[in-house]
Amino acid sequence: MVKAYVGIGSNLGDRLRTCADALAALGRLPGTHVLAASPFYETEPEDGAGPQWFVNAVAVLGTALAPGPLLAALQKMECLAGRAEERARGKNRTLDLDLLLYGDQVLQERNLTLPHPRLHQRRFVLVPLCAVAPDVMHPTLGRPMRELLAALGPGPAVRLVEPGSARAGAAGGAGGAGVAA
Repeated sequence: MVKAYVGIGSNLGDRLRTCADALAALGRLPGTHVLAASPFYETEPEDGAGPQWFVNAVAVLGTALAPGPLLAALQKMECLAGRAEERARGKNRTLDLDLLLYGDQVLQERNLTLPHPRLHQRRFVLVPLCAVAPDVMHPTLGRPMRELLAALGPGPAVRLVEPGSARAGAAGGAGGAGVAA
C-alpha cells in the first residue's frame, strides 16, 4: 500500500455534495481506502475560473493501484460527475480530482507528473493538505507542506466550510452530480 494524496474540488452545482460523494467514491476504488480527509474549504477562484467559489478538500488514500491506473480512475470519476473532457486550467468544474502525491515518487509522463507540478503554488491545495499532512515532505523541493504554505504570499481566500453552511451548497443549479467508483 502506498499513501496517495488526492485534491478534490468543485465549483458547479451542489459543490459540497459533489465533493463529499467523490470522497466516498475514492474509498470504493479497488485496493484503496481513505485513511484521512481534510475538512472542506471554500476557495476563491483562480485562473479565470468564473465567479463561483470552489469547495476543496484533500483525501489521503492507502492504495495498491499504481499511479497511472489511479489517475485513470480519478478521471473516470470526473466524467461520471459530468466534467467535460477538456482539462484546461481556469475552467469551471463539476468535479476536479488531482493526484497530488504518490508516496515520495517523482514521475514525468505524458499525462501524469508527480508530484503535481503546481502543488507548492496553490493555497487551495496546501491549506487542506496541511490539515491532514503538514509534515509530509515535497519529494522534489525537500520541504514539508506546512513550510510551503507559510512561504506563499498573499493570495486567493481559503475559508473553512462550517458544517451545515448554506453558502457551500448549490450554486444556482440542480442538485449534486453522481459520482461512482
